[in-house]
Amino acid sequence: MTANSNVFKLVDKTTVILYLMLVMMGWMSIYVAGYNPEQGSIFDLSCRSGMQFVWIMISVSVAVVILLIDSQYYNILAYFIYAVVILLLVITIFAAPEIKGSRSWLVIGSFSIQPAEFAKFATALAVARMMNSYGFELNTARGWMKVLALILLPMICIVMQKEVGSALVFVAFMIVLYREGFPAIVPVLSLMTVILFILVIGLGETLFLGVAGASVGIFMSLLIILVVVIVLVKFYAGNKQAAQILWAGNLILFAGGLLVHFIRQPINFCHFLLVQIGLSAIFLIVVMIQKWQWKYLMIVLFAIGFTGYALSSKYLFEDVLEKHQRTRIKVMLGMVDDPVNVGYNVNQSRIAIGSGGFTGKGFLNGTQTKLKFVPEQDTDFIFCTIGEEWGFLGSVALILVYMFFILRLISLAEKQITLFARVYGYGVAAFLLLHVSINIGMTLGLMPVIGIPLPFFSYGGSSLLSFTILLFIFLRLDAARKR
Repeated sequence: MTANSNVFKLVDKTTVILYLMLVMMGWMSIYVAGYNPEQGSIFDLSCRSGMQFVWIMISVSVAVVILLIDSQYYNILAYFIYAVVILLLVITIFAAPEIKGSRSWLVIGSFSIQPAEFAKFATALAVARMMNSYGFELNTARGWMKVLALILLPMICIVMQKEVGSALVFVAFMIVLYREGFPAIVPVLSLMTVILFILVIGLGETLFLGVAGASVGIFMSLLIILVVVIVLVKFYAGNKQAAQILWAGNLILFAGGLLVHFIRQPINFCHFLLVQIGLSAIFLIVVMIQKWQWKYLMIVLFAIGFTGYALSSKYLFEDVLEKHQRTRIKVMLGMVDDPVNVGYNVNQSRIAIGSGGFTGKGFLNGTQTKLKFVPEQDTDFIFCTIGEEWGFLGSVALILVYMFFILRLISLAEKQITLFARVYGYGVAAFLLLHVSINIGMTLGLMPVIGIPLPFFSYGGSSLLSFTILLFIFLRLDAARKR
């Protein structure tokens, strides 16, 4: 018991103070967002601020319990915790009632819980346990496929609950894998999937050179794929000669296609680029057979996979995403102007933040907030309450607190003496970074509205409790390092 009691002396106090600061600021913002002159006080349990206080007390109590548990148990029980959460996610798919278009909440009487929130720390524990296991090597096909399976399983379950936004945050693991030696090309390719999707959707209706069926979005996507293939041949496969041949051959073919288009007859350059990618793939297969290097096969698979992804992006957008999700993406990309319906939240959020000016209107003086112009203003759009009442200075101050908090976690993760603790620590920092970036981005209209909370700030018991567990498990592991 003495050893466990000493953990309170060893726990990183700076991180705990930042945690409490964010929780208290969030609690005050929830009170502001739902302020009603007739309500009793901030502790009134009939209001959201009162309920959030209850969840704060529960979360702090859970944090204390987490610190008292021996750190070794988090490694030992990682797979068990992961299995329990996956089971809850599967049950949720079939048993949860439909709320706002998704089936993500398990309701038991007056109590409800969102298992997707707890999947973050459970998956982070499982990934850390696997990567810390004896003989595991990340840079092997078997290794990264195992890790990928651990990450994809909860993502698939959450997508089946129609909670695409909550599933997307698991992309944060790319930061973790990159830190542990996964090639830099992985996060680059992840970014490329986003860019191709935006190009195909945003420019899908514009014709290239006026030819029917030749979409500018598809053309630019295929051109990027072809260029990246040649770059990979030069830097990934290390074959400058083959890269030069591909550059020259494709430039000659494209120039010839332009001549035919303008002199003889119009050409669909989307089809033309498909031919060029196909010829490049055949050339690389021949080089692979000659040199017997599997890197060329990986480049060919990249070309085939991303070409198929680019061509199917429109189908994914129109037939897989929900209607409200499609509209939100179109509003963000400027394809449609919808300030009254789907774009209403973002539009009102911008007005609220803009009306705060440089120093803000002052505590409880936000008119946009008081009059409930911004829907979900104490959950997904809670950042606008800071912008309106505390202005540009308050908004920047909050962002700086989050930045310092995340950088502090990264610093602690780097100091860990076990791979398990380091991987988990980076998982905590990555999740927080992605949540903060996306939440504030969608509040400002820079990202599509996907409905994820601002960590430790937004109203919600599941969110606060899950982020508290996520953080304090790492603080417990860090305290063990110091002892």
